[in-house]
Amino acid sequence: MEDMMVHEQWMRAAMEEAKKAEAIGEVPIGAVVVRDGQIIGRGHNLRETTLDSTAHAEMIAIREASNALGAWRLLDCTLYVTLEPCPMCAGALVQSRLPRVVYGTADPKAGCAGTLMNLLQEPRFNHRVDIIEGVLQEECAAMLTDFFRRLRKKKS
Repeated sequence: MEDMMVHEQWMRAAMEEAKKAEAIGEVPIGAVVVRDGQIIGRGHNLRETTLDSTAHAEMIAIREASNALGAWRLLDCTLYVTLEPCPMCAGALVQSRLPRVVYGTADPKAGCAGTLMNLLQEPRFNHRVDIIEGVLQEECAAMLTDFFRRLRKKKS
């Protein structure tokens, strides 16, 4: 129970990042990297703002955490993200040697932490990432559903 409370605390921090993305018209996805009870990396989607297809929340948080540690290996860290990682982000998580990812809601279109495929635990890779799924799932899903509902209304 205590672990779940801790996971929810950090997921709420990721949700705050997602709200920053939404406030600037980006898809509301947020991520934080936590080590020793401290956030060392934060990110929210900036793909539209930067016109950069790699500007996903996870990628930005990983970069910030690596800079904070002065190392590319994010050992002893956990990444919390509101949406299941896509193929690119899952690959970056494996490459950064992150031991664990916690995500809010599954991604039926691009999820690579078990929904479409599981790149995080692919046995042919030299590193595997533990996965905890569904933390604050309903809240994370609602943020995305509401965003896309409003977007569709604007377009019609």
